[in-house]
Amino acid sequence: MTKQPKKHPFIRLLGYARHHRRRVILASLFSILNKFVDLAPPALIGVAVDIVVEQENSLLARFGVEDVFTQLLVLGVITLIIWILESLFDYLNRLIWRGLAQTIEHELRISTYSHVQSLDLSYFEDQSTGSLMSIINDDVNQLERFLDIGANSLLQVATTVIVISTAFFILAPSVAWMALLPVPIIIYGSMWFQKQIGPRYSAVREQVSILNSQLSNNLSGITTIKSFTAEDHEVERIGNESQAYEHYNRRAIVLSAAFTPIIRMAIVSGFLAIMIFGGDLVIKGSLAVAAYSTMVFMTQRLLWPLTTLGETFDLYQRAMASTTRIMDLLDVETDLHDGDVVLPTDTVQGEVVFDNVHFEYSNGAKVIKGLNFTIDAGETAAIVGSTGAGKSTIIKLILRLYEVSQGQIKLDGYDLRDLKMKDLRDAIGLVSQDVFLFHGTVKENIAYGTFDADDASIIAAAKVAEAHDFIMGLPQGYDTIVGERGQKLSGGQRQRISIARAILKDPPVLVLDEATSSVDNETEAAIQRSLERIIVGRTTIVIAHRLSTIRHADVIFVVENGNIIERGRHEDLLAENGLYAALWRVQTGETMRALQTSD
Repeated sequence: MTKQPKKHPFIRLLGYARHHRRRVILASLFSILNKFVDLAPPALIGVAVDIVVEQENSLLARFGVEDVFTQLLVLGVITLIIWILESLFDYLNRLIWRGLAQTIEHELRISTYSHVQSLDLSYFEDQSTGSLMSIINDDVNQLERFLDIGANSLLQVATTVIVISTAFFILAPSVAWMALLPVPIIIYGSMWFQKQIGPRYSAVREQVSILNSQLSNNLSGITTIKSFTAEDHEVERIGNESQAYEHYNRRAIVLSAAFTPIIRMAIVSGFLAIMIFGGDLVIKGSLAVAAYSTMVFMTQRLLWPLTTLGETFDLYQRAMASTTRIMDLLDVETDLHDGDVVLPTDTVQGEVVFDNVHFEYSNGAKVIKGLNFTIDAGETAAIVGSTGAGKSTIIKLILRLYEVSQGQIKLDGYDLRDLKMKDLRDAIGLVSQDVFLFHGTVKENIAYGTFDADDASIIAAAKVAEAHDFIMGLPQGYDTIVGERGQKLSGGQRQRISIARAILKDPPVLVLDEATSSVDNETEAAIQRSLERIIVGRTTIVIAHRLSTIRHADVIFVVENGNIIERGRHEDLLAENGLYAALWRVQTGETMRALQTSD
């Protein structure tokens, strides 16, 4: 099947904005009307000259206004009305275009962000945060700038060419072509300019992504940079990327800066032709003085705005480069598709079944190989094994953050692929080793995901998680700002807030992924007491490094190389004297004591 060629980014943008068709038409109408009345003053100057020179024989006199002073008064009233209309239409077109630009910018940013949220985790493994931020923020802003200014400018230039060309051929068809001679040259030059500068702006946008990505990484890793005294190294790296950005921008600027001077030389040829050959027609009596005055002024009004095409096409090309990146991101498809089976949280019992589950990452690495196990509803199951055995991948598959390559995972008999993803994830509470807290208050972070929770419920959850006491010791208690990623709190404090968040959610299935591996013994004991209270009456899946924390689990699965090699209760596994028993001896120090005794 041949791949369909992509549409031009401008066509794709129009398709995206089609539901704003009425506002686009209205804004375009006011832009055209604004330019139409804006072109009236040169004609009014011609009428004024006609009144002064011809007096009782002027154009206005033919409409019954014979008194010269009255003619001037009438002309003054007409001029005032035209200026009022020009100001009104200018206000209306700016108001609608800018409002439309803001609306489309908002909608496009939200659509892009929403789409990015729906993508598989595997997509994010190949993308940098800075690159995605550049598209969602910088590229969308670039598009807004074009809609704000460029669209109106293009319409007004087109209106200018059509209106003045028509007027010239009515007034003096013999010399009208001279004034219009530069127009095709300017249009052709603009098209050539657009073709040449487009790739240069694409390179600029790509380099912006690279620079943003590096900045994002550095700001996230500022502690590491400082601890390894790598400030100078990172300044040099950012400097190199910024210099590359400057280079690509200079390449674009060299071309865009040359556009207006070149167009200006084309303009002067048309202006000189009208001034010289039009003046000759006046001398010969073939052209009225008023018409000649109008044409001289009109020529400048016709051709001079074309110099703005440089800036307009500059905005246009930047916008098209950004539109391409935005639309390409929106075209990325997810492998995870929502099911249609509704499973309300309060009906979930919590039975989890892995039936011949295989999984491999996009790079081809096979992590899970024919996994089979059942966790009964209300049971506490532990998954242990060496680093890289596939423990955390199992959790991601249960949450359906990845799609299984083969086999089935079932919740209460339903294939996860058939369930609404919201229902599935509402039924599961996750407490991860890598706790992520959002910049906001302690209260907001505990209530994250249960946004309608009242203060009493939040405090009750914190108490069960043994977090209430330390929270009350913070400067503003539950209203204390935790900082980005919760950096103002210790690891143990962040972990207990994460547990409180899961308690507040009150899910039928609780997943604990190395929940106590990065805290001290005292904090671990506090967390363990909390966990013993919250696992009652719900299915609990524990990924554990410290085996002492899961010795009372109903069943323990020992995973090695993507498959289960042992299963049973703690005492049974010790009796088997397999991998679990070996890990237990290492952690309890029995192996070390045996070595010391033999020495």
